[in-house]
Amino acid sequence: MFETLKNALGRQGWWPVSRDAATPAQARLEIVLGAVLTQNTAWENVRRALAALYRAELVDLAALDAIDEPHLAEIIRSSGTFRVKARRIKAFVRTVQDEFAGSLDALLGLPLPQARAALLRIHGVGPETADAILLYAGKHATFVIDAYTRRVLVRHQLATRRDGYDDLQARFHEEAPADLDVYREYHALIVELSKRHCRAKARCEGCPLEGFPHDPSA
Repeated sequence: MFETLKNALGRQGWWPVSRDAATPAQARLEIVLGAVLTQNTAWENVRRALAALYRAELVDLAALDAIDEPHLAEIIRSSGTFRVKARRIKAFVRTVQDEFAGSLDALLGLPLPQARAALLRIHGVGPETADAILLYAGKHATFVIDAYTRRVLVRHQLATRRDGYDDLQARFHEEAPADLDVYREYHALIVELSKRHCRAKARCEGCPLEGFPHDPSA
């Protein structure tokens, strides 16, 4: 399936970092912020929120730590549920400041199990957000299971709706090599496939995976 998607859709090159990121450190923080902001919203809304953060010079841990939560919420209003997301961003920043001496690298540089456990202790960071941060900002080979991935797996009879996050992730970890580039590309390809074909109402005609066993009604 990976090879079929790659051949049909081409290289995706995720995570899409904006041109505003001036340094690798700022790009990593942008990915973290994007992973929180993208919860339950379209990426275009995230892009607008990130642009607003750059205009306010807030893609910086110290600046995010200093700003009050209501003000931050107004800046990221375009992301939807902006008050909740502001609280989650502040919780993330406070953890980095308090437990990792203000160093995002210190957190992301931990071995994968420890880094993931630290992220999951932060308010508002669930498995999907944690794995997105680890995969794209931390360069850890861990697969992200999102709603798109679940839908594709269920429709192609590789999972059931009852399967949990860890079960689905374990399937990818067992079947696909623990390769950073493969995991990034595979996740991005599934998202692109879902935008084009595997929507809430399936559009199977012309889908790269049309030849694989599938049930579009699932």
